Amino acid sequence: MDNNDKIQIFEDKKIRTAWNEETEEYYFSVSDVVEVLTGSKNVKQYIKKMRSRDEELNSRWGTICTLTELTAADGKKYKTTVADIAGIFRIIQSIPSPKAEPFKMWLAEVGKERIDETIDPELAIDRALETYLKKGYEEDWIHQRILSIRVRNELTAEWQQRGVEKGKEYAILTDEITKAWSGMTTRKYKNFKGLTKENLRDNMSTTELILNMFAETATKDIAQEENPQGFAENLKVAQSGGEVAKVARDALEKRTGKSAITSKNATELNTVVTNLIEGIAEDADDEK
Repeated sequence: MDNNDKIQIFEDKKIRTAWNEETEEYYFSVSDVVEVLTGSKNVKQYIKKMRSRDEELNSRWGTICTLTELTAADGKKYKTTVADIAGIFRIIQSIPSPKAEPFKMWLAEVGKERIDETIDPELAIDRALETYLKKGYEEDWIHQRILSIRVRNELTAEWQQRGVEKGKEYAILTDEITKAWSGMTTRKYKNFKGLTKENLRDNMSTTELILNMFAETATKDIAQEENPQGFAENLKVAQSGGEVAKVARDALEKRTGKSAITSKNATELNTVVTNLIEGIAEDADDEK
């Protein structure tokens, strides 16, 4: 766990968090969350009683929670019990507090959406389209982004069939593809764009998105021809797929005279769209 602990504010109350760069997850202080939701003056005792009431939570406590160093009120760092977002939501389910209800309702809604999307996957696509439009993305870019999700799924399905394990091995292969065509690992690429937890693809320009899709498609196509088995063989194919896209990138940069990779993230890339929306709103206000 990284030690870049930060303070999040909820209803004017401080909640300590830590960012784990490897898993790209925020971890929240369990005691801070419980104190905010319950107002308890003895948080340790409350947690103890909560665990005794909820046997299922108590039995899973060691997997839901972990320890990491967080800065206390005295400015010193101490080992503190933390949990990721999923773990915090599970703990919240055991807290009979009015403040917890919005979280519980949100969980129920998210669960319903996932079930609906399983029955009708088109709902997920429609929801993604609506979300990106609200964020100010251009429609052409959105269609490319949705296509990139399909390309990614086709590649991971190929890996799964060839004995590559989800999680760490997928991440390593993705890094190799990204590094081969862009010259950067996924983490370095994110740092280049000033990102932390944000999705890298959501912060790519149309050109970057297409090059990344080309790299992943090439990796899938090569795998289908060469039939690699296991992680080691697929690693070589991933590097080859990325190199194919690198050739395309080099040709484009030679022709245009500028880099196909930008340090701009979604906020900067969408400035024109945002300004346009704001301009329309201002014109509407002037007409009132």
